[in-house]
Amino acid sequence: MIDFEAARRAMVDGQVRPADVTRLAIIQAMLATPRERFVPRAHRAVAYADMAIPLAPGRALLDARSFAKMLDAAEIRPTDLVLDVGAGYGYSAVVISRLAAAVVALEEEPVLVAASREAMAGVGADNVLFEEGRLAEGSPRSGPYDAIVVEGAVAGPPRALLEQLREGGRLVAIVQDGPLGKATVFMRSGGTTSSRRAFDASAPVLPGFDSAPAFEF
Repeated sequence: MIDFEAARRAMVDGQVRPADVTRLAIIQAMLATPRERFVPRAHRAVAYADMAIPLAPGRALLDARSFAKMLDAAEIRPTDLVLDVGAGYGYSAVVISRLAAAVVALEEEPVLVAASREAMAGVGADNVLFEEGRLAEGSPRSGPYDAIVVEGAVAGPPRALLEQLREGGRLVAIVQDGPLGKATVFMRSGGTTSSRRAFDASAPVLPGFDSAPAFEF
């Protein structure tokens, strides 16, 4: 029988801390969240492996290293409202809920929506609002957001999501760049958006984000 608590500690000590993620709040949030609950039963044995975990055709739970570094880059504060795009089974939303004031978890795949509601029951994430809708459109009715985390790759700057950032807001996504992607931080300031590349990462391109829209900074 797998000792998931020990596996969780090993994941954090072996994958997250060596990736220069040192913020105690992120470490504690990942240690407190049972990742095995948020993957299909067939993949629970590898829930803490150093890999992306398949959730549905074309969809995966990001590997722990990439996810933790994206959270670090997003600089989520305890007072923030965060939009979690492509929440899957809800793992990312639960982790973020331990860092932020409130989380809007957005998912469009019906199978994943149903699975997330079951997985999130009883984990204490009362500050998470789960919404069903198209990922590329975001959730403007619940915004603007202090931070947006995109749980997958995009072909280019996600214009609709960037428009849902409040002044000073940050969006983190993996921008597809050939065979690899670049985790990129977009920042909204003075009505304009700037960006910086944070680290190399790879992930499936999320539905609706497979073509780069025209965009000007």
